[in-house]
Amino acid sequence: MISRIWHGYTTFDHADAYEDLLKREIFVGIKSRKIEGYKGIQLLKRNLENEVEFITIMWFDSIDAVRIFAGEDYEKAVVPKEAQMLLSHFDKESQHYEVKSEDKPLI
Repeated sequence: MISRIWHGYTTFDHADAYEDLLKREIFVGIKSRKIEGYKGIQLLKRNLENEVEFITIMWFDSIDAVRIFAGEDYEKAVVPKEAQMLLSHFDKESQHYEVKSEDKPLI
């Protein structure tokens, strides 16, 4: 299992609109692609002193599945234009980790 992690930052004024865009359009669009090996996405959010940080954690069976999602240059961040307009700055690349152990949260 591969975990793809990415960070984006926005102003307090844009945080709700950005979160809504992710949940209503971007995550739905990813799911609708029915990518073989895509297992889901998590969204984390925290308020910092001067901005709001968002972290997405995507789950894939393999790097090959990540490539289907992101393309051959799979480390490059996939950030739609409408999201970029709401972000003040963001990771240009995503980090990829091999998941070595998993204990599912009690959500």
